[in-house]
Order: sequence, then C-alpha cells, then structure tokens
Amino acid sequence: MSAHLAAHSSSLAAYSTSTGEAVQFWVLGTVAVIGALCTVFMKKAVHSALCLAGTMIVLAVFYLANGAYFLGIVQVVVYTGAIMMLFLFVVMLVGVTAADSLKETIKGQRWLALVCGLGFGILLCAGIGNASLKEFNGLAQANSAGNVEGLATLIFTKYVFAFEITGALLITAAVGAMVLTHRERTERAKTQRELAGERVRANKQLPPLPAPGVYARHNAVDIAGLLPDGTPSELTVIKTLRDRGQIRDVSNEAINDLKALEQRSEERLGREDREEEAAK
Repeated sequence: MSAHLAAHSSSLAAYSTSTGEAVQFWVLGTVAVIGALCTVFMKKAVHSALCLAGTMIVLAVFYLANGAYFLGIVQVVVYTGAIMMLFLFVVMLVGVTAADSLKETIKGQRWLALVCGLGFGILLCAGIGNASLKEFNGLAQANSAGNVEGLATLIFTKYVFAFEITGALLITAAVGAMVLTHRERTERAKTQRELAGERVRANKQLPPLPAPGVYARHNAVDIAGLLPDGTPSELTVIKTLRDRGQIRDVSNEAINDLKALEQRSEERLGREDREEEAAK
C-alpha cells in the first residue's frame, strides 16, 4: 500500500508544477519571446544579434532547470559564447551599409521556403502532440547513469538517424550560404589605364583625389580635405563615413588659422622692412 501511494505521489509530482517553476517559466518565457520578436523586428543587425543572444541565454536557463545540464552549458558556451559573439563582432567590425536586395536570385525560393516552413510546423505540432499523449517518465530514469551518458545513449541509438539528418542539413545550410554569397566575375576587370581614360573622356575628376585632413593640422580620415579655394571636398572621406554623417568640418577653423598666419607673416615682414630702412 505504501509503495502504491509513493508511486501515485511521484506521478502526481511529475505532472504538477511548483510556484517557483511557474514564476520562472512565465518570467523567462516572456523575456525569451520578447527577445525573439526584437531579433526579427530590430532595424540594426547589432541590436538583433544582442536580442538573439539574450534569448539563447534564457533557453540555457530552461535547460538547466529541466535537468539537461549538458545542453544548458553547450547553449551558453557554444551558441551564445562562441557563435553569436562571433556574429556580433563581425557585424560591429565590418558593418552593414548595403541595403538588402529585393531581387529574387533563385526562382521559386519563396514557395520552397513556404513549403519547408509548413512542413516544419507540422513536425513541430506532431512532436508536441506525441509528447502530450504519452506518460511522463521524469528525469530520474533518463539521468540514472548521468546526463551526458543518457543523452549520448539516446542520440547514438534511438535518434541516430535524426541526428545524422540534422548534421547533413546543417552542412547543407553552410554550403548554401557560401554559394549564395559567392559572386563570380562575369566580365574582365578594367585596368588603371582604362579607368583613367574613362575619367578623361567623361571629364570627371581628372586629377587624383585630395588626401583626407586639412594641411598639416589634421590627418584624420573623418575630416574632409580642403580644395585650393578653401572649400572642403567630401570625396576625400570614405563613403561609409559620408553615409553615416560622421564628417567633421574644420574648414572655417583652418581658413581662420591661415588668415591669422598670413597676417602674422605680413606684420613680421613689415617690421623687418622698417628695421632695414632704419638701419640705412
């Protein structure tokens, strides 16, 4: 009788949720959903990457709370710590200045993506329905020999084909990303002589571009160089800084300094002339 009551109480505990678990689920679940939505709707890629990293950290906490310690550590160390931070650093260093192209390069890819998304949704619903219809065994049986050992046993015995198919899909996705980003040159690159000839025929920027900075006072790349008439030339600053509006204009300051220098030179020359006349 006591054994029956213990088994009944353990089954009830498996289906019941404590107050702490409920609070953790609703608070962290809300944070995860908000982070996922911000990942999709944020305008800047850096902000999207940060939101996705926050969502991954919340998922790691869920893994740890459910007893999947190995998956929780892998989620933090591999995905959040390595892959996502690598993406974030690349975006921050390289930047995203080009607009997304709306031209469809592969015909029918939108319908194929729709079919794949529908199939994934069906598989997800089937998995959730299958998990809800079966009895819950708890984590004691799965982690009886250790969490890592139990996970390895399931991966390489019961779910070995699903694991191999997932690996093949990931490799295919990596290869597809490289193929989509690779662009073959369709025409011969023009030489410097040909480019110079085109500029001469078009009467466009015949001399070389002036260097950035204003004379010897500034050599910063965000300061436009001055033309002979004293006006700044935005062509001396790279396109990225021009698009961001990060050009510092010190032309007035430079011109005022030149005027002051000329005035001091004239005063000095005038004093020298007067001294020479007085000496005679």
